[in-house]
Amino acid sequence: MSAADEILDIVDEDDRVVGRAPRGEVYARGLRHRGVLVLARDAEDRVFVHRRTPVKLIFPSLYDMFVGGVVGAGESYDEAALREAEEELGVSGLPRPVPLFTFLYESADGTGSWWSRVYEVRCTLPVRPQTEEVAWYGFLPEPELERRVAQEPGGWEWVPDGLAAYERLRALRA
Repeated sequence: MSAADEILDIVDEDDRVVGRAPRGEVYARGLRHRGVLVLARDAEDRVFVHRRTPVKLIFPSLYDMFVGGVVGAGESYDEAALREAEEELGVSGLPRPVPLFTFLYESADGTGSWWSRVYEVRCTLPVRPQTEEVAWYGFLPEPELERRVAQEPGGWEWVPDGLAAYERLRALRA
C-alpha cells in the first residue's frame, strides 16, 4: 500500500471524527485530519533536524525540526507519535513521547488544515533515519536551530506546520 492509499480519519473543527478517506484524497481535497509532531532531543539536549526527501507528498525537500506524520484511521495521537518517531529516526525502544500541546494548523494558502499534537522525546539511541523520508539530518544545539529559523530569505526553508508548532513551543516556554 502506498502512502497515498493510507486511510485517515477526517475530523471537524472540534477534532471529532466525521469520516474517513485515503491520504491522497485528504490532501487533494484539503480535508481536515490529524497529525503528530515530535521534537526529538539527543543525550546532549540537541534537536534532531532534517531535510525531507523530494518525493514526500507534502512539503518535499523542506527542513523540519520535528519528526512525525499523520494519525492513521482509528489510531490515537499517542500511538502515532511513538510510531512516527521510531519510524523516522530508525530506532526501536524509544520512551513514550510526552505530549506538550495541540493546535489547529491551517495552511496559509487555504489548501488544508489539520489538528496537530506536539510532543517531545529523548532519543539516546543511534539514529538511522529512513532514506525514503529523510534526505539529510543532524542534531543541532538550540541556539544553532534558533539561528537557522531566523535566517534571512535564501536560507533553510522550513515546513510551515513545523515552523508554526516551533513558534508556539517557544512562546509556551518563554
